Amino acid sequence: MSETVLDPVVPRFSIIVPVFRVQGFLRECMDSVLAQDFTDFEVIAVDDCSPDRSGAILDEYAARDERVQVLHLPENVGLGLARNAGLEKIRGEYVLFLDSDDTLTPGALGALAERLDATGSPEILIFDYARTYWDGSVRRNLLADRLDESGAPSFTLAERPEILDLLQIVWNKAYRRDFVEEHGFTFPVGYYEDAPWTFCTLITAKSIAVLDRVCLHYRQRRQGGNILRTTSRKHFDVFDQYERVFSYLDAHPELSRWRPHMFRKMIDHYLTVLDKPGRLPQNATAEFFHRAARDYRRRLPAGFVRPAGVAGGKYALLAKDAYPALAGLKVAGKVQRTVRKHAGKKVRQAKKKAMDLRYQALLRQPLDENLAVYSAYWNRLPACNPLAIYEKAKELAPHIHGVWVVKQQLADSGEIPAGVDHVVLNSPRYWEVMARAKYLVNNVNFADGVVKREGQVHLQTHHGTPLKSMGVDQKRYPAAAKGMSFRKLLARADRWDYSLSSNQHTTEQWERVYPCNFESLDAGYPRNDVYYRASAQDVLDIRERLGVAPGKTAILYAPTMRDYQVGYVPRLDLEKISRELGEDFVLLVRTHYFYDQDARLQELQERGAIIDVSGHPVVEELCLAADALVTDYSSIMFDYANLDRPIINYTDDWDTYVRSRGVTFDLLSGKPGDTPGVLATTEDELIDAFRSGRWDDERATELRAAFRARFCQWDDGHAAERVVRRVFLGQETTPEPLPQEERTVAPAPRTAAAAAGLIKLPAPRAAADDEVTGAAASGTSDSSGVELAG
Repeated sequence: MSETVLDPVVPRFSIIVPVFRVQGFLRECMDSVLAQDFTDFEVIAVDDCSPDRSGAILDEYAARDERVQVLHLPENVGLGLARNAGLEKIRGEYVLFLDSDDTLTPGALGALAERLDATGSPEILIFDYARTYWDGSVRRNLLADRLDESGAPSFTLAERPEILDLLQIVWNKAYRRDFVEEHGFTFPVGYYEDAPWTFCTLITAKSIAVLDRVCLHYRQRRQGGNILRTTSRKHFDVFDQYERVFSYLDAHPELSRWRPHMFRKMIDHYLTVLDKPGRLPQNATAEFFHRAARDYRRRLPAGFVRPAGVAGGKYALLAKDAYPALAGLKVAGKVQRTVRKHAGKKVRQAKKKAMDLRYQALLRQPLDENLAVYSAYWNRLPACNPLAIYEKAKELAPHIHGVWVVKQQLADSGEIPAGVDHVVLNSPRYWEVMARAKYLVNNVNFADGVVKREGQVHLQTHHGTPLKSMGVDQKRYPAAAKGMSFRKLLARADRWDYSLSSNQHTTEQWERVYPCNFESLDAGYPRNDVYYRASAQDVLDIRERLGVAPGKTAILYAPTMRDYQVGYVPRLDLEKISRELGEDFVLLVRTHYFYDQDARLQELQERGAIIDVSGHPVVEELCLAADALVTDYSSIMFDYANLDRPIINYTDDWDTYVRSRGVTFDLLSGKPGDTPGVLATTEDELIDAFRSGRWDDERATELRAAFRARFCQWDDGHAAERVVRRVFLGQETTPEPLPQEERTVAPAPRTAAAAAGLIKLPAPRAAADDEVTGAAASGTSDSSGVELAG
């Protein structure tokens, strides 16, 4: 077990955070702790051999904050034993437990410290929590009245036994360390490990206090994240946990008064497991019931009075070991609930039309194990990550036949490359391949009407690294949401088996904003493979097709769309930019694909001010052709960074963009890893960046390197291969990404032109001489002093 070491100062709080497969939520958890205004604490973060990058995230925090101590366990031991590992390292006066997908509320630690002082340092302080949901709603604990602070500052459980009605978990309490150590409290293995700890500590404590304040937000994961929701025989562990509770009572006869209370909690817990759908395998329910009945008879205290109502009826059935009667009671209850649910509803509109009978019939036919369906950008032409995967699958998995989904107008246009099998959206063959294909690959989502069959594999490749907020985060930004149904969005994401990512930032974002049960595929973006495979001649050929002469400095201007605007609204006077930079520069202008062709751009092109490349089908070719990229907030910057060429961000409306759309990090911070290069907020600043040479100076190069290291993490030219091997061939995700220093990127246009003898590169100049005048440059050299050959 590896660990970092802290100094011997005793903090007020030790916060134990067990960590396993939570990389999408872990930063929020850690930030909620480290941002507390009360700072006298230590964090013992226990990496329970998490298979994702949670451990690396913890190491980042430990490197930045000495209060964070990280334990990396050599094998996965489960929640209880991971907490025990943390307990061995604590030094604080009080210990808190925080699950790694939950968060502390602002000011929580300060409030806890203040209440501990006010109540005379009790052995246990119980505080309140609220459940938080994916849709942003927050619901406080319904039994918050049990935390009434009136009366004695501290008390025993005998004085306020109603405390046992609270949800008995460990993370809503602060425990005095000497109390825990004196009694040797530890966590057991298995499910429901909180039960022995919470009950044994509460009945033992001589002083308990309460804090009527929400100090913790308990994340209700929409899917996954809670093993208690999984169907498993591991739920039988609950019997062992209550065996431990009663063994503790046996060893402490002075606590015998609590036997009836523990009996009631035990039986209620057993009945909860029985009543919760999906916890027990169907063939194990009767067995569980009979074991519960045995414990009932074995542990029944003398004089015990059953609760009233339905609950008391279930107690009676357990006492008689009458499983068939309980099963009948559950069915009757379900029917009754269904009747109540529908009785008060108004008459609704007619139901949606039944699914096409032919599609239903196709869904009953066997899957075609050798068929894959591809789509990109809402059924436009083959492109992006799906196209790169399609091409690589033809090479590595030729037995899998690929079919593309396209719109009718594209099928009629003749633009689809020869030899590419395709179907028209909503045509009979479309429904056939959607029903029977083993693999479905898309960089957006397939239509709501597509049924995810058992055995089908959905690969969501996405189409960019997210700077802007996505998924459920968009709920906070009405301009971005635009009436979006987030329940439908997540229902579509529920179909994903794999979610592709090119860097850790993206993986964490997708796992957080799409709270579904997919597997993150950290393979890189296949569309970026070309940046590591293109040759110098490829670069020159693309520029020639675009009409960019050798020696010209081509600037690709590719802005993104604005949620707060309708249609394409030019943010730059492109004619002015072209004129001021001079004839040695050429602007390649590409509007966002959401916008139709713009007549103003066509007019500028006709006057020779720009080259309009909005309709060019392959954006990767435009990046290869460009000497530099000017963009705003478009995800193209993350892809272009692979080429290690200058990036300039024109951010004249950053504040408005952030307010209307939201962002995942501060692009304008100027910090390495956040900002890819020069920033400009006015046209004059943008022009000056090129004229002065700042666009490609030492500072810009340093920023670009850090940005590339962060966001081109797994892009190395082999992403498509990794995807095909993992998804289509069931192999390991290989080869491992190359270290950045070992990657060979496509040559820059000037380097390619020089290698071909088309231009001569100047000798290196001192920084003091590196002035770029642009407009004053001669006709035989570009703004960097490149001379034309011959």
